[in-house]
Amino acid sequence: MFKKILVPTDGSGLAAQATTVAVQLAKSLNAQVIGVNVIDPFPYIGIGDASAIGLQAYLTEAKGAAGQALDALRKVCEAHGVAFAGDTIERNVVYEGIIETADAEGCDLIVMGSHGHRGVKALILGSVAQKVLTHAKVPVLIVKG
Repeated sequence: MFKKILVPTDGSGLAAQATTVAVQLAKSLNAQVIGVNVIDPFPYIGIGDASAIGLQAYLTEAKGAAGQALDALRKVCEAHGVAFAGDTIERNVVYEGIIETADAEGCDLIVMGSHGHRGVKALILGSVAQKVLTHAKVPVLIVKG
């Protein structure tokens, strides 16, 4: 059925719940999990000399958090004997980065939380999840918290 499952993660609690669902599904199907963390490289707007320093500090912190989120996903996969590959990518539009990764990796399912760190703590779909659901060419499983 599904052979490659994409799991976008931002390290949030709901992303961890989506990880659990994705890994259990992958194990039952003998599928591989592909993890991705999408960093927006240009959210920082500074003026003058401080802007370059602020941007570098932001990117360093964002890449560190991305590495932690992907490492958590990798550990769950390893604990369940599920094949894993993952990467951090930079895109201005997060949902497009998720969809591009699904296409590039040949994923046939996306499993993600309904909202993450950027989302409002509510029982509605976050903007990223909603756009992935709307624009993806493959099935999307939304895990709600």
